[in-house]
Amino acid sequence: MQLFRFLTDDDTSAFCHRVTAALNKGWALHGGPTYSFDASRGVMRCGQAVVKEVEGTYTPDVKLGDH
Repeated sequence: MQLFRFLTDDDTSAFCHRVTAALNKGWALHGGPTYSFDASRGVMRCGQAVVKEVEGTYTPDVKLGDH
């Protein structure tokens, strides 16, 4: 089955570490990163889609972070 996650965080090194951790667990980048300004907090937010092919059958109970 193919899994999809969309990682988001403030534009800090923490976001880069989250994406790097996913890549090191076998996830692959899917498209480019996105950026948006959170006016209520006055910060830039980042997003990055990642995908991964794993064994099994998808159900809504799949815990994506466990893969």
